[in-house]
Amino acid sequence: MWEKELEIAIEAALEAEKWIMEVYSTDFEVEIKSDDSPVTKADKGADKIIVKYIKERFPNHAFLTEESKDNKSRLNNDFVWIVDPVDGTTDFVSKNGEFTTNIALCYKHEIVVGVINAPAQNKIYYASKGNGAYLKEKGKEPKRIHVSDKVDNLTVLNSRSHLTEQDKSCVERHKEKIANIIPMGAALKFGAIAEGKAEISFRFSGGTKEWDTASGTIILKEAGGNILTPKREEMTYNRDDVYNRDGYVLFNRIENFMI
Repeated sequence: MWEKELEIAIEAALEAEKWIMEVYSTDFEVEIKSDDSPVTKADKGADKIIVKYIKERFPNHAFLTEESKDNKSRLNNDFVWIVDPVDGTTDFVSKNGEFTTNIALCYKHEIVVGVINAPAQNKIYYASKGNGAYLKEKGKEPKRIHVSDKVDNLTVLNSRSHLTEQDKSCVERHKEKIANIIPMGAALKFGAIAEGKAEISFRFSGGTKEWDTASGTIILKEAGGNILTPKREEMTYNRDDVYNRDGYVLFNRIENFMI
């Protein structure tokens, strides 16, 4: 189940990649949105490409995307596509390669399909409910990925652009278990933990939104890990309030859940 939806999500991400990388190779302009976050024509164009591609194939599905006006009628639809066309716009602007395209399908408030495409790194992570998580690198066959089983000497992934004092304090509280701290942009943190290259990441600020975490949620879960709120509650999606107000913790094993 969900094979067709996953196929379309991957195709949409790759269609958007063409535009995103075309813009990336130029000296593009940067606008500042009302929430003080940057946006470029890569974000706006990719949003339109993805929505059009998916809507043509699933005309009765709803959408929640970063660059489109939120139509609250989605709350009455069992099927909602949650999209961040360029996650990590700050990293995109910096041209450090650590940006992604996130596409997820939410069914009755649960993520069932997720794609994280990292075009500058030539890799794409994807998963669907009950079918495992995979990594496809350019020129290679897809491989199934799993989280590590480590419970000590952990690698923590910090936000490259949005690290807070609360995040730093959490690392300090658990430093006896932590061997490495690596800054990383966008949803790449989900992929790195899913493929066993790191074990923990967290954001305790309320600044992220559903499209920042939706695709990574199913990829991480299908790889054997999980994402929970600091209250140890499951993340739900297609909410009226799209902000992840309490933040979240990503982990490979529940023993490593830390706040």
